[in-house]
Amino acid sequence: MKNFKIPHVFIFLFWIIIICSLLSYVIPSGSFERITKDYGSMSQTVVVPNSYKEVPKYYSLKAALVGENIVGKSSPVSMLGILSAIPKGLGDSAILVFYVFIIGALFTLIQHTGAINAFLFLLIAKFKSRPKLLLFLIYITIFSGSSFMGIGGETIALIPVFLFLSKRLGYDRLFGFALLSVPVYLGWSSGVTNPFTVQIAQTIAELPIGSGIGFRLVLYVVYAAVGFYFISRYGDKIKKKPSLSFMKNDPFNLDEFGSFEKENLERKHIYILLFFILSYAAILVAVQTIGWGLIEMSACFIGILIIIAKIAGMSGDESMVAFTKGLKIMIVPALVVGVARGISVVLEEGMIIDTILYNASEVLMSMPKIVAAEGMLFFQSTLNFFIPSASGQALVSMPLMTPMSDLLGISRQTAVLAYILGDGLSNLIIPTNGVLMAMLGLAKVSFEKWFKLILPLFIISMILALVFIAIAITTGY
Repeated sequence: MKNFKIPHVFIFLFWIIIICSLLSYVIPSGSFERITKDYGSMSQTVVVPNSYKEVPKYYSLKAALVGENIVGKSSPVSMLGILSAIPKGLGDSAILVFYVFIIGALFTLIQHTGAINAFLFLLIAKFKSRPKLLLFLIYITIFSGSSFMGIGGETIALIPVFLFLSKRLGYDRLFGFALLSVPVYLGWSSGVTNPFTVQIAQTIAELPIGSGIGFRLVLYVVYAAVGFYFISRYGDKIKKKPSLSFMKNDPFNLDEFGSFEKENLERKHIYILLFFILSYAAILVAVQTIGWGLIEMSACFIGILIIIAKIAGMSGDESMVAFTKGLKIMIVPALVVGVARGISVVLEEGMIIDTILYNASEVLMSMPKIVAAEGMLFFQSTLNFFIPSASGQALVSMPLMTPMSDLLGISRQTAVLAYILGDGLSNLIIPTNGVLMAMLGLAKVSFEKWFKLILPLFIISMILALVFIAIAITTGY
């Protein structure tokens, strides 16, 4: 691991785009039929089981250089296709990119009002003799929000707060980042009532929404405990011996996020924080109850930004200075989201995702019950690299995993469990996870440093997942 070195995030992602493009020359192309189905108020396109057909490849100089469309055939990704994958990825991710810009601008404006500084210093003073309790309360709040409500990308704007808290309590930049990201992804993996994973998967598998919640609550407790112990152990280690930090040479300067100087909590700060918390909670409720997406959330954040500026008594020019500063901070994280999406673009254009899906399902069908169920976990983890959207992955894989589980004598509930664990845990380490890469970019933590820290936790979490799936099989979950 000492010689493990990853280049800049944009170069790293571009190399993955090139490799995936080259795979389109050697992996057979193919596709499943897809139909549109209604799930309550939700209408989605899903895969039709047993409908896979291989598509012959067409090779030519023109196809290799600029691409060539031939009816009934698939062309490998061209040189032009490799380069255009990035703007296409940005185009496909336009809503998410804009969303990242807006939440960054909103946080910067709130930070400019002094409300966050005042509240943080108050918390630090209140928990001065019990800092571990403060860290646990923050950790379990994020963990619960992810497990029950599916919060994820919404936490990007909190990174400066967690970095400041980490620095103030004597930890390093990586500890602050882990305190936010570990509960997000482990909480997502437990998926007690996560609307973006378990609820969609159960709907496709024709299971009652919320069924099997008792088993997932056990996952919630175990993963919450393991994650916090892992973070605390690293924090204690670097506090006793700073040289053991993975970022020991980092100056840990937070000037790019504005001033974090001590301020007294004033009435306007309380109004600002209360308004933001209540508005944010209302947005999350709307996401789960009336199907709001990123567009509606972004619109509400713009409205919240305007009202907070008024509560703080900021002039138009002053609020725009904070607003544009927030946009500048989020340039790299926002662009990373689009570049990461470019990987999916070349896999789709090369028509090899469905081939990977088909062959994996064929292999699983030949395995014993427990091995096949645990194979589903590894399949979903691998698939998450190619389809880093949780709901998108459910719509592609669950129509195949559901009938497969029936044939293997595995309960559909276990198939859903394998999906949520495979999707959630792999999000800790896959570089195609645009939100993770955006968070790393904003926190100024390299993927290399993060990978070195998080790999042991990922391995432990995957072993626990295998144990949970084995228990599910033996108990008939």
